[in-house]
Amino acid sequence: QVQFVESGGGLVQPGGSLRLSCANSGSRFSHYVMGWYRQTPGKQRELVAGISSGGTTNYANSVQGRFTISRDDAKNTMYLQMNSLKPEDTAVYYCGLLPPNGSWGQGTQVTVSA
Repeated sequence: QVQFVESGGGLVQPGGSLRLSCANSGSRFSHYVMGWYRQTPGKQRELVAGISSGGTTNYANSVQGRFTISRDDAKNTMYLQMNSLKPEDTAVYYCGLLPPNGSWGQGTQVTVSA
């Protein structure tokens, strides 16, 4: 079963930045199509950004131009650079396969508040 570990969340003021990391210990990381997802209480988990094995990216309209997804296959790690954060970005952020396979890590909390 593919497992990921998220880190890098925290409390940040509106307009601030955070970089999330997603680590995997498997040997097939470079083959994975992956995404960053987020979830708030009472709402479904939503896809924020995705990245193919070749590095092609796509973003939800709500984060386009503010978030950047990237990957370092040598380090088995995926990243999400989040700039110009807004209070509505507050959520638990998860990384996983795209499409998801039902296996999720513990997530990392991002709180945007003054």
